[in-house]
Amino acid sequence: MRRASLFRRTKAWLLTATLVCLGGCAGDAFVAVPHKAEYLAHQAGWSYAMVEASPFLLAAAVSPATGSGAALTVYLEGDGLAFLGPHTVSADPTPTDPLTLRLALAHPGGPVAWLARPCQYGMKPPCHPAYWTSHRYAPEVVAGVGAAIDRIKARVKAERIVLVGYSGGGALAVLVAAARSDVSALVTVAANLDLALWTRLQGLTPLTPSLDPAAMAGRVAHIPQVHLTGGRDEVVPAEVGRAFVSRANAQGRARLLPVEKFGHVCCWAEEWPNLAAAQTLAALPDWRQGR
Repeated sequence: MRRASLFRRTKAWLLTATLVCLGGCAGDAFVAVPHKAEYLAHQAGWSYAMVEASPFLLAAAVSPATGSGAALTVYLEGDGLAFLGPHTVSADPTPTDPLTLRLALAHPGGPVAWLARPCQYGMKPPCHPAYWTSHRYAPEVVAGVGAAIDRIKARVKAERIVLVGYSGGGALAVLVAAARSDVSALVTVAANLDLALWTRLQGLTPLTPSLDPAAMAGRVAHIPQVHLTGGRDEVVPAEVGRAFVSRANAQGRARLLPVEKFGHVCCWAEEWPNLAAAQTLAALPDWRQGR
């Protein structure tokens, strides 16, 4: 069973939002939902839309920067509000705080996009609690996220992508990278990169229908990658990141970047401008475009 410490959540900041479609999705598929993500995106001058990612629609925000040949950096949101308590599945997995969007807004340069996870910021079939619990990294989720990335990549005329994922978004980033040939760099933050180890350490029910990033370590070993872990992270212990890097480093391109005083939430977004400028990340291909 899940431990109570895994379910501490901040109070939602609700703001009125109007959902629009990008890439041909049905205009009447969603009902407007109040949330913080669209507000933050618009405040930064980014576009916000729902992207077709069959069988899902994914909330997305895209920076104004474009340019043929440039790499697109894509930030993947975490698991969100999957649970309300140790035994209570949330009716809506929308994050109370779009932490990964805040990371994306602080990225050091070039075209940047943020993608939410299936069923966040709007519920549409096939939305089912399985997609934010046991099936959160299922093959159809990986394929849907990949399809959304393709649409945004074509829109900004990029040739390559850099994948960045926070928490469960980091697990998904590895799975997406393993299925693509255009990923020039991979970054994860406080990510559960070894599901078998993570569920065992935390006493959780195995996510059997989901793909395990650890099983894909060999398939992404050729990609330059950095995995950040928090020394005070009680949700995803640093041991999980270390285990993945030991498996993914066959070609010497995977690096671990421990941040000892950070937890699972604190203080990634607040310190991201400094972390993103650190040499370990700055040395990655396509990381600091235009700087």
